Amino acid sequence: MFKGIVTVLHILSALGLIAAVLLMSGRSAGLSGAVGGGAERLFGKKRGMDEILGRYAALLAGSFLITAIILAAAHL
Repeated sequence: MFKGIVTVLHILSALGLIAAVLLMSGRSAGLSGAVGGGAERLFGKKRGMDEILGRYAALLAGSFLITAIILAAAHL
């Protein structure tokens, strides 16, 4: 029962972490950064959303790590 709950939490944290990382804006490298950089200077960049997603990703990474350790210990 406990292992099943931890497994579900592990999967949910993995999916949430993937979503948070994909929603974050990139480092503006390469050709896409050269094209999009002018628009960011003109209109500004959404920093608030990146900060929220960064905190969310850190929280999910921590929960992913903890659930992975618990599942590994339960497997022994």
